Amino acid sequence: MQYCLECGTKLELKFLENEGQIHYCPKCQCFRFEPFNTAISVVIVTKDFAKTLLIEQYGKKRYILVAGYVNKGESAEEAVRREIAEEVGLEVVKLMFQKTHYYEKTNTLMLNYIAVVKNDAVQSNYEIDSYKWFSLNEALENIAPNSLAKEFYEMFYMKVKSNEI
Repeated sequence: MQYCLECGTKLELKFLENEGQIHYCPKCQCFRFEPFNTAISVVIVTKDFAKTLLIEQYGKKRYILVAGYVNKGESAEEAVRREIAEEVGLEVVKLMFQKTHYYEKTNTLMLNYIAVVKNDAVQSNYEIDSYKWFSLNEALENIAPNSLAKEFYEMFYMKVKSNEI
């Protein structure tokens, strides 16, 4: 960030106690913290926790979790419900927060949830190339390796196996 988002003045670095060197606007006389994106990702499961839904998108042949950005004025939970309804046409009956992870590549704070859906009758939209319901073990084997989706899914899987959910 080089310029103040309020007035457009070129920012300078200034020391802020307990924070270090932070961008500062000399005109507004305010510190300006770097903005970042906020997005959700979600492990979607059936009511009996027997199946989980993975998707492929953007022409990539790899299974991932449903994900999307949180819109201005929207809570993360609203974003989860909206993204699931938009992308795969499913209704959430129970929602559980799982974990956050800062994803540096896109300057995004990812908020991961577990969503139990009403049924498994997927109605995908144009954002999804394909989708598939997997058993929990199959999903673990098929989700994109070395991905944030896999990290979130593995955490969910361990909670289910240890009866934490």
